[in-house]
Amino acid sequence: MSQKAFEPAHLGPLTLTNHLVMAPMTRSRALGNVPNELMAEYYRQRATAGLIITEGTSPSADGLGYARIPGLFNQEQTTNWQRITETVHHHGGHIFIQLMHSGRIFHPLNLPAGAEGVGPSAVAAAGQMWTDQQQMQDHPAPRALTTEEVAAVVKEFAHSARLAMDAGFDGVEIHAANGYLPEQFLNPHSNQRTDEYGGSVENRTRFLLDVTRAVAAEIGADRTGIRLSPGSTFNDMAAYPEVAETYAHLAQELQKTGVVYIHLVGTASLHAEARTALETAYTGPIIYNGGYLDLARAEADLAGRADFISFGTAYIANPDLVERLKAGQPLADADEATYYAPGPGGFTDGYTDYPTADGQPAGTFSPSYEA
Repeated sequence: MSQKAFEPAHLGPLTLTNHLVMAPMTRSRALGNVPNELMAEYYRQRATAGLIITEGTSPSADGLGYARIPGLFNQEQTTNWQRITETVHHHGGHIFIQLMHSGRIFHPLNLPAGAEGVGPSAVAAAGQMWTDQQQMQDHPAPRALTTEEVAAVVKEFAHSARLAMDAGFDGVEIHAANGYLPEQFLNPHSNQRTDEYGGSVENRTRFLLDVTRAVAAEIGADRTGIRLSPGSTFNDMAAYPEVAETYAHLAQELQKTGVVYIHLVGTASLHAEARTALETAYTGPIIYNGGYLDLARAEADLAGRADFISFGTAYIANPDLVERLKAGQPLADADEATYYAPGPGGFTDGYTDYPTADGQPAGTFSPSYEA
């Protein structure tokens, strides 16, 4: 019996080796917000995924809300990301970059000089975040973007998408899930604006649709994906009555734009009506995500509406995840203590030091590593 997960797959102009996706995961190894050789090794080890989607990468200095996350808005970042795309391609993989502007999920200690935390409105998110200088700190209130500044942020996304193509990426995923800037505009709890970006469903979706259209115009809709999490309360996203209407409108407009995929976070726990609206109005490829740890569940969903399955934490400790699933081998468990921070041995701990199923090193990082 054939297994769809391991069959070749088409995604826009790309032919992928399988239907399995490495989900975007923040790993906080980009010192100075610049990608590096260690990150190239990390992604190289996982290049047998049909598609890699990188960790959230900010299109501007203001979006670097977390400690040690990468950016893509200057030449140094572009050059270093190119080293990573070349490595993944050399090993037979495909890779999209996820553009993530953290918006009000920030702390000033994590931002570079001259940057500031911004959002749709000056509404602080509940909760805390890590800073390397003072450990856990409350989220402060962001500065509300002016109408003109919102348009400027749209241009920042488009510029970053162009740099992604210059760096050799196969496409871009816009992170509009998990309570970051685009979803902050969608949700009336965090968006209390009275201009054309606030109030009605059409206005609250305007920023995300403007970003999507600008990115698609820059690099092609067939290389533009989007990640959504309708109904999620992560990062202080409160429930609101128009959630199904909001995502139905989004889906209709994304269908017109022709984005290459929609990536649904935590599929099993999404707002049911909003998810149905999305999966009905949008007829393109959909990636399911959320707690996948075995092949049986992935195959069951691939037999339904899902076109691809993205694995998150399973990819941390299993660089050879595709091979393990294909062979029916057990998966290793990841060390949560090193998800975002170095272990006793440094930044390689819990990052590039997980072995393959046969106990062999997946790779050994050295500054002189060559693809």
